[in-house]
Amino acid sequence: MSEYIHKSHNVSVLLYHYVCPAKYRRVIFDTKVDEILINTCKEISKRYEINFIEIGTDGDHVHFLIQSVPSMAPTKIATIMKSITAREIYRLYPEVKKKLWGGNIQNYIGRK
Repeated sequence: MSEYIHKSHNVSVLLYHYVCPAKYRRVIFDTKVDEILINTCKEISKRYEINFIEIGTDGDHVHFLIQSVPSMAPTKIATIMKSITAREIYRLYPEVKKKLWGGNIQNYIGRK
């Protein structure tokens, strides 16, 4: 399962379970998207102190079991994970944007 993370002043085992539904609960997670997602998460693990213990998809949502250090806030982990994986999926598999009706949440911010 997980290992202890040893730092200079602490030892920790922090596990987070994130469930991230796709926009509009659309079914976008297929084998190609799963492969992109897993490869992107491996690259995130190399750059940040985020270890992906398990990743599981189910058509319209994805589950992450993540281990990290206490100095990194859970919201920061979610922001890093969601933004980088979404960017890579859109870049490598642009058909997903069509399924999500544009897939850009920023279009709705600030409109009245």
